[in-house]
Amino acid sequence: MTSTQRTTRDVAEAAVDPVQGSNQVAHAGEPLLTVEHVQIGYPVKGKTHVAVHDVSFEVSAGETIILLGPSGCGKSTLLKAVAGFIEPLGGDIRVVGRQTLTPGPDRAVVFQEFDQLFPWRTVTDNLAYPLRVNGKDKAEANRLAVQYLELMGLTAAADRYPHQLSGGMKQRVAIARAMALEPLMLLMDEPFGSLDAQTRARLQRELNDVAERTKVTILFVTHSIQEAIYLGHRVVVLDKAPSTVLEIVDVSGLADPAHPDFTDALQHLRSLLADDASELQNVAFE
Repeated sequence: MTSTQRTTRDVAEAAVDPVQGSNQVAHAGEPLLTVEHVQIGYPVKGKTHVAVHDVSFEVSAGETIILLGPSGCGKSTLLKAVAGFIEPLGGDIRVVGRQTLTPGPDRAVVFQEFDQLFPWRTVTDNLAYPLRVNGKDKAEANRLAVQYLELMGLTAAADRYPHQLSGGMKQRVAIARAMALEPLMLLMDEPFGSLDAQTRARLQRELNDVAERTKVTILFVTHSIQEAIYLGHRVVVLDKAPSTVLEIVDVSGLADPAHPDFTDALQHLRSLLADDASELQNVAFE
């Protein structure tokens, strides 16, 4: 059996489709997300290429968990499986105990690409439209849109269209739109990867601030070690494909790059991602 994959159009449409049970909550002590011995593959020339071999971890409510690893190790593939866009070959993915996953607003996705917004809708409408699709009346959808635009500092851009926004502002709108759904968790696939360094640093600070204020749960994919430490509570370190978990590293409270503990965590993660000591200098600090 090979995993079932969806087209880009399917992914975009599914992001605003209703899902049964999307308002479920985790009970005390119950993980919000459980990934257990998951294996994911896809067909290549009539054969199954295994990208994720055996990955297990849990996410509790209010945590920011980082998936970190080299390019091609299956980080984004794993995120898409959690979102319900790809069916695993084996293992279990459970959201508050629910095992059969389909895409829906309980797991709101923010992609890296800037073109994830509806170009013919204003910023406010980009937030309000998915809410109306998921059952909110117009007044409630607009109220939530205004609330989350304010949260992300986008009130002044409410009547603009996507082509009038910078890349950083587009990503802020995408984050606001995902949060307006009030999902169980945000799934973020290298959302700052295409931004310049200054904009990226600003959005990292804003995301940390919003996560602290709202206690939103986040599963975040990155190849940046420094970003992983700065944003995360724990870092799930994956090795090369077909990937397994090398280590799950606690980095909670390490938001100051100048602090010695931040440097220690940086060096430890670099050592995990290098095949041997001679490659340490080639593992990026960014």
